[in-house]
Amino acid sequence: SGKPFLFDRSNYYIMFAGLALILLGFLLMAGGNSSDPNVFNEAEIYSFRRITLAPILIIAGFVLEAVAIMRKPKMNDPK
Repeated sequence: SGKPFLFDRSNYYIMFAGLALILLGFLLMAGGNSSDPNVFNEAEIYSFRRITLAPILIIAGFVLEAVAIMRKPKMNDPK
């Protein structure tokens, strides 16, 4: 009766998965504070989790967002 939606359900699932990856990446990147502000724990700040894993997850999340936006929804024509 009206215009078809721009996205279908699978587009939204992909968008939410991308958002979850982005949020997980930022959560993994957070932290690293010390109880003593005069102490710099280099091993904690420059860990694999913060320097490598978290940015990869964030970039993968943005790629998933682009895929979700660019993906053409399947039109179910009831005719």
